Formats: sequence, C-alpha cells, structure tokens
Amino acid sequence: MFIHVTTLVDYLAEHNATPAVKSVIATLTQTCEEISELLKRGALADILGDAGNQNVQGEDQKKLDVIANDLLLNALAHNKYCAGVASEELDHATSANPNGEVLVLFDPLDGSSNIDINMAVGTIFSILPYNNQGQEVTDDDFLQKGTQQLASGYILYGTSTVLTLTTGEGVVMFSYDPNLRQFILINDNVKISPDTKEYAINASNYRYWLDPIKRYIDECNAGEIGVRGKDFNMRWIAAMVGDVHRILIRGGLFTYPFDTKFANKAGKLRLMYEANPMSFIIEQAGGASTDAVHRILDIEPTNIHQRVPVVLGAKNEVEYVKKLHDEMGMLANGQLT
Repeated sequence: MFIHVTTLVDYLAEHNATPAVKSVIATLTQTCEEISELLKRGALADILGDAGNQNVQGEDQKKLDVIANDLLLNALAHNKYCAGVASEELDHATSANPNGEVLVLFDPLDGSSNIDINMAVGTIFSILPYNNQGQEVTDDDFLQKGTQQLASGYILYGTSTVLTLTTGEGVVMFSYDPNLRQFILINDNVKISPDTKEYAINASNYRYWLDPIKRYIDECNAGEIGVRGKDFNMRWIAAMVGDVHRILIRGGLFTYPFDTKFANKAGKLRLMYEANPMSFIIEQAGGASTDAVHRILDIEPTNIHQRVPVVLGAKNEVEYVKKLHDEMGMLANGQLT
C-alpha cells in the first residue's frame, strides 16, 4: 500500500518562501544531516571533549562546536543566495556571496555541554533579508529586529533528528528519515496551549534572580495550596532546543531570566542566535516571548552577540511573568520603572 509523504522539498515548493530562503534552508538541513551522522558515531568519530579554545563569549568550545561551525560556514559560502553569515562561535560576520539576497545567523550546536553525556543538542538558525548587494557584509547588516526574519528554525539531534521551521506561515515539524535521506513532514500546524503546569528554569541560580522571578517560581512551587491553585512540574534539559521542543510538543514555559551572577551580562542567551529565532517560532505557534517586560522580536539589536533575558512559551504564563514585573515596578534588567 502506497502512503503519500510530504518532504521538506515538497513543503517549501508549496509555500510562500522566496527561492533564496528555500535554497538556504536546503543547504542548512543538508549540512545538519552531516552533523547528525557525526553525533550518532560519538566517540567513534572523535568528536567528544573540548577543542582546547574558547569562543567569542569566553566559553570553552567542544570539538563538535568547531566542526559544526566549519561545516555550516563552508556550505553557506557556496550558496549563491547567501550574502553573509554570523555565527555564535565567531567574533564577527563573514562575507559569503556579495550578490546574495539573505543573511544567515546560526548557533551551530546549542547545548554542546550535553554532547559528552549523549543528551539532546541542536542547531538554531535565523534568515534575514539583505539589500546591499555588491557591498562587503558587515556586522551592522545583521542588526535587524526579530520581526524582520524571513524564516527561522532548529534541528534537534535526539532519539530522532527533527527540524522545526517557520517561514511566517505557522510552525511545521519534519523528522529525518535515514532510509529516504529526506526530512518528512510530521506536523503541519504546531500550536502551544496558552496555559500550562510545567516550567523550565535553571533553579541553581535562584539566589541571583530578581524578585519578580523569585516570586513566580515560589508561587509555582507552592502548588495547589498556593495562589496559583495548581501543581507545577519543573523540567530542565540545559539545551534551549530541547526545552523549546518540549514546549512545542506538550506546552510549558521556558525562562533564562536576568540574574546578578555576572554583572556585565544582561542575560545568558544571545538575541540574534537564540532568542530571536526561537521567539519567531514560539509566536507563530501561538505562544509569547519577552525579556520579562518587552516583546523579544521588537528589541533593536546593538551588537551581533548581544544577550537578553528570555521568558517564552505558554501565552498566559508569559503574560503573568510580565504582570509580576509590572506590579513590582521592575524592568527585565533589574532597574526600577
């Protein structure tokens, strides 16, 4: 019996994405197939452990951080539609093809601390328009608000390899079929429930949080005997791709809020490589995403490695966190309103 399947190629052909966006998505996913194969081999491919150097954020790089970054850079450099690339692992943007129409930003391996323990990691990407054809790409070309994104997505390398994608027409999911060597559509209308009983946060940072976040988590932990009147569960994967994927599958709230642990950092997550692409996906699925006060996608970027606090997921929970900040007269960065 023949069963019709919709491939990623089929989906892109049927939807309102430009040839440039379709081509770049194809390049990204083909490269991520290679990364997925390396992860499956693990120690046998000599990809575990540290690379012996640090990225621009001062974080120790894993071997596969470097390998994945190089694979993506090389592939995009050969795509005629890609004018330039910005990577979380590199200090500055890299020019690709001066007559290209789009810019690509990516986190080559989100959650790389999970590699050595064989847990979920992923690749996050964002595609922006480029209108300065013929000129050398600079960091400033990438400083566009999240609302300008043409597409965003992530590839989760877990028990199966899953692509989650939006081109501004809702959110779709594909699972990679190793036999067909194709991404096959598994959900053409991903939606997030506005309410939840589950949250994700790094609870070890409690003492560094601002009072509104402490209050929110305390209320969740009080359960059905507290003001929320219901029990909550906490989940934490330590990879944004894993936590966001869980929210898209079964609902929830994810937050990496501002804290005082490192005074020079507004938050842990990067606006351009993590917060913007994930916020685009979350909003397209009916959820919400803020820095606890402002909509993430409306933030005017000032640096390609800018960091922001993030609260995203179930719409009513995100709004409640914003309400607590308003009530306590506090901005997302701890300043008083």
